Amino acid sequence: MAVRKKAKVKRKKTPARRPGGRKTVKAGKKPARKAPVRRASPKAVKPATKPEGPLAKPAPPGERVGIVTHYFSHLLVAVIKLDPGALLRVGDTIHIQGHTSDFKQRVESLQVDHAPVTEVGPRDDFGIKVREHARENDVVYLVR
Repeated sequence: MAVRKKAKVKRKKTPARRPGGRKTVKAGKKPARKAPVRRASPKAVKPATKPEGPLAKPAPPGERVGIVTHYFSHLLVAVIKLDPGALLRVGDTIHIQGHTSDFKQRVESLQVDHAPVTEVGPRDDFGIKVREHARENDVVYLVR
């Protein structure tokens, strides 16, 4: 009987793996994630009629009259643009509210082009001295 020789088969070498069994992620692809496990709560949850918690938005403190367009920190001056139909006078109380700003103050002085005025009308840009830091896009309300 004749003995047959086995043919040699060339095998491809597998790349070495990183320690810890982690695979490298190719650019542009994200690794698959497991779906979160949701457990049924033992108590029946009633649907809320109003949003509660930190995401709830309170009612506006007054009538919206404008928006802060710029703030000069070294002068403590906010530049405000009034909305159409709005009117603001010296002596009015305003409330400035934004993402991190929230304060009330009385209007002591108004300036348009570095000149003091007693009243500003719709679509006017004016400067006002503020007692706290105001940020761009903070909303200005007129408190009655």
